[in-house]
Amino acid sequence: MTDSLDSFAALAEARRTSLLVDRERAVPDELADRLCQLATLAPNHKKTWPWRFAVVTRQGRRTLGETAAAAMETAGVNDEAKLEKTRSKYMRAPTVVVVGTAPNVDPHRHREDRDAVAAAVQLLLLGATAAGLSSFWSSCPFGANDAVAAFSGFEPGTHVTALVYLGWPVDDVPVPQRDAPKINHVST
Repeated sequence: MTDSLDSFAALAEARRTSLLVDRERAVPDELADRLCQLATLAPNHKKTWPWRFAVVTRQGRRTLGETAAAAMETAGVNDEAKLEKTRSKYMRAPTVVVVGTAPNVDPHRHREDRDAVAAAVQLLLLGATAAGLSSFWSSCPFGANDAVAAFSGFEPGTHVTALVYLGWPVDDVPVPQRDAPKINHVST
């Protein structure tokens, strides 16, 4: 059992947030699909299976950026540098996986579902590392949630929980220094 935990710890420690990727080398659709399937192994209270996935490649990445920027403008963002960055940023990796949380009319259940989807994203990221990919978890730009969800084919009201960039690494990223966690042991 210790060997398995040590192997898992090594995988988790190897995972890095990085966009230092080969922009021209495609991530096979089958691999992206397998990572999405792996993500669905996350725990989900009440088994609502709230995760939604869209794998965006090739020119779709540019359309994703244009869609997000247009929505930001509609929401009142007028910073042209920020809008231009949004138009082009999804081209930084060959694949972007949009991960959404399906809507739930019960606010408590919706929060639990978002937590489950966040756990699913972590499984996707760890799977990407195990497959030799670099990954980067990004959030949806301000004002663009509904447009990005619609672009992705998600039902209305879906919360875009993550935009995950995937690509083949071209360089190593140093291990970030992390503080030891504060752990309270309660036995009474």
